[in-house]
Amino acid sequence: SIFLSQIVPAGLNLIVKTGDIVQADQALNIDPNVGGFGQEESEIVLQNPLRIVGYLAFCFCALLTQILLVIKKKQFEKVQAAELNF
Repeated sequence: SIFLSQIVPAGLNLIVKTGDIVQADQALNIDPNVGGFGQEESEIVLQNPLRIVGYLAFCFCALLTQILLVIKKKQFEKVQAAELNF
């Protein structure tokens, strides 16, 4: 059996006592928002910049398409109004 130790920050209400045998990811304290035994902090993974650029390009194309459809509809309405006047 492997013995590991972990330093627990002060101020936590611990469920386990010194010398208890615990499992990986077992809760060590009452607060569920604080990790269990064996959990470590890891780096924040950011989005791939190409995905963000692609999303912005998609949004721009969708916005441009909507604007052009509104302009085309207004143009079509003007043509219909002109045909009614003849």
